[in-house]
Amino acid sequence: MPSRRFDQIKPFATLGALLLAWLILPALFKRFARASFYEMQAPIEVSASYARELQDYWSLRTRSKNELIAAGKELSGVAARYEQAANENRALRDEISRLEDLLRLPSFANYRSEPARVVSRDLTAWWQRLTIRKGSRHGITVGVPVIYSGGVVGRVAEVHANTSVVNLISSPEVRLAASFEGDLRPISFQGGINPPLSRPMGSVEFVPLDLYANAAEPKTLVTSGLGGMFPRGLRLGSVIRLEPSPDGLFKTGRVEIDSRLNELTEVIILLPLDPP
Repeated sequence: MPSRRFDQIKPFATLGALLLAWLILPALFKRFARASFYEMQAPIEVSASYARELQDYWSLRTRSKNELIAAGKELSGVAARYEQAANENRALRDEISRLEDLLRLPSFANYRSEPARVVSRDLTAWWQRLTIRKGSRHGITVGVPVIYSGGVVGRVAEVHANTSVVNLISSPEVRLAASFEGDLRPISFQGGINPPLSRPMGSVEFVPLDLYANAAEPKTLVTSGLGGMFPRGLRLGSVIRLEPSPDGLFKTGRVEIDSRLNELTEVIILLPLDPP
């Protein structure tokens, strides 16, 4: 009879023993086990990403010659516009350098751009992250900025051998020093809890009382370049509402972030040439 009773509670005893062993194991072993599990899982996600690209390639191979000719003509026009924009950008950079030398202003820190492909997304209400196809083997480090054509994507939170995890600026885990375009006074930006399939939003705090914004006249929010690796002037979003804070000393408001943030397939990682 006691043997039968022991057989009934044996699974629960085993589970309890495993939980107890996990609790008393050193934190270093837990971290090693977590990293090892991630490194085993990462190739599966990367392979799925390559498979999706291969599928897109073969779907394009089924297009007719007329469609390919039309696409080539359109691509030629896009390339010409990009070449013109590159020339204008080069001229503007030369003008900025001339003005900085004339006014004896310090230049922005130099960065190296590292393009990366998006592998997967985790866009729950709390965890708003991207996994990208670049890691420590490509020189990626924790904390470096990630951007795209619309401004800031987020900050690298975890780095593995061939992949990295990026916290989006819409995540409540991301807080940045920001300022309004044309105003150098620093304020605080933070992501928020965004429901799935909704436009990403954030919030600002410690806004001076003499600043105003509403949906009809929004204010552009950019990085201030203070207290981190983010250079000054990168777009964060548009402030569509400002209200007095409970203490009455500052204002708080909501930030509307570009909706393309949830649809990115390619991003740029900014790697400082002279890391702090």
